[in-house]
This record gives sequence, C-alpha cells and structure tokens, in this order.
Amino acid sequence: MSFPELPQPAPGEVLLVCVCYEEGEARWGGLLGEIAGRREGDVVVLPDGGVRLRLAEGPGWDHLHGGNVPALVPDGGPVPPVAVLADSAAVHGGDGPLLVDLAATPGRGVRVPSARLGEILAGLLGGALTFDDLVRAMDAYGMYQGDGGRPAIPTPTDPPRGAFPALPATAGALLVRTFFDDEEGWRALLAELGGTDEDGWVGTGQDPDEIDVEHYPLEALVVDARAFEGLRPGQVPALVPPGEHATVVVLADAGTFAGPGRPLTVVDLYDTPGQSTVLPCRDVGSLVCNLEIGNMDFHEFVAVEGTTPWWEE
Repeated sequence: MSFPELPQPAPGEVLLVCVCYEEGEARWGGLLGEIAGRREGDVVVLPDGGVRLRLAEGPGWDHLHGGNVPALVPDGGPVPPVAVLADSAAVHGGDGPLLVDLAATPGRGVRVPSARLGEILAGLLGGALTFDDLVRAMDAYGMYQGDGGRPAIPTPTDPPRGAFPALPATAGALLVRTFFDDEEGWRALLAELGGTDEDGWVGTGQDPDEIDVEHYPLEALVVDARAFEGLRPGQVPALVPPGEHATVVVLADAGTFAGPGRPLTVVDLYDTPGQSTVLPCRDVGSLVCNLEIGNMDFHEFVAVEGTTPWWEE
C-alpha cells in the first residue's frame, strides 16, 4: 500500500491532514470546532499565535500512520517542523490531534489538547518549544501535559544515532536487536522466548494446552542486524513500511541485558508513534496479543510514576 504525496504548505503554514474516512468522505468530527480557528477557505487560522493550518483531505490518506508522514513530504521545498493528523482517535475518541515530528526525529508523535493546538504550534514554530519538550511532558496516554500520570520510564529523547534502513514488512510484531555487546545474553533471550523457527520467528509452534495465559508467548519476527545498532524508540515509526503494518516493534536494547527479567522496550506505532514502555520479556507477549485483538490499548501497559503496575501486583 502506498500513500499520495502531501501538498506543500506555504511558508509559515502547518498541514492538518485528515486520515479518517467513511465511504471516501473525510471525517473531522468536532475537531475543527474544538481548535476554535477562523476558517479562510482551506486554511484555519488558530488563536494564540495566529498559526495557519492548511487542511489536507483525500481518501488516499485514509489510515495514514504518523510514522509514514515524513516520507510523503514533497522534495525541494522548505520542510515544516511538524504536521498535524486528524486520526480516528482524535475524530472519534476525543484524544486530541496527533502532532508528527518532521525535523528532529521524523515520524514520532505526541498528542495535544485540541483547545491548545494554536498555543503549542506557535511555541514550536517560534522556538519557545521543541518536540523533545513535548515528548518529555507526555503523560501515560501520550498527551502533552495530560493528566494521565507521568510514565515511570519516560520515552527517551536523547539525540538519534544516524540513519537506519527500513524494517521488514509484517502484520505481526517485530523483535529488533539494537545492542550487540552481549552475544550470550541475546541467545539466552531467544531461548527464553521459545526459540526461533526456520523463518526467523520467535515463539511459534507452542502447544496451546501448555501456554500460560497470564504470560502469553511473544510471537515476533526477529531482526538481528547490526544496521539497527543504537536504534531509538522515536526513530522506529518512520522505519515501518506502509501497508502491511506491524502491531508493535520490540527492542532488545542495552537495558535488556542489564536488568532482571530481561526487560524489553516496546514502541507504539498507532496511538502515539514512538512512545515506549519497558516490560519484562515474559509480559511482552500479552501486550502484543491484547493489542492485536483490540482488547487493550498501549497506554494500559505504560507504568505510571508512583504506582505499582498491574503486571507486578
């Protein structure tokens, strides 16, 4: 699956892209009213700074994910620092629009309250805010300065390391090795997850009658290549190809081989692309399974500072 190129906004404009459609018709829900802007044709002028939003709609962008946005920015013109997506969570769930980073770490996202969109975009465009500031102030739901509690392990904002190739296309989960200084620990991790099959998948072929439903096995395509050494959570969404879209990407990083329980870093690709959480490896399979069947949301696996997460009770 491919998406059409995005339009080139005028200097000083920010794209607001509708990625939610029903029978080919754009669905904005109450978002345009909630941002309280002044409509001028295809432009909405926001209060609190006068930022101009260029509306972009077309069914070719239906179900466009935040991580795929940077690749659709036209070549040859100025690249705006951010784009805004009106996705299903914002249109139907009331979660606020998704801001997608196009400059610092392209493809990662943060949600912002609809009523504060003008203020926050003005801060980004004027230099009073950086995208890292937004990420550092996310709550467990991925909302900037939200009231959902501060994550016990915040998503890293350290500078990205170099460029990385695209990740494999798969409709399942990916387990990507990003740390290569502990070969014995890596082999032990794969063994603990049930070993890999001939196609490179971990955790397959287990007897259903022997599965511990409290710690569902992780089934994931293993990516063991030094090209991904040092990969950070925020860089992950832009590496996932459009179309056959992975549920989540799981990173076996330096922390995996340093902490008890072999903790893995899990990266969200949907609700807040690039948001991460850290779980013991035995609990990651349950996260993936529940996301795949729509039984739970990513934020339910984000431990909140000052509380005991439900998987440790």
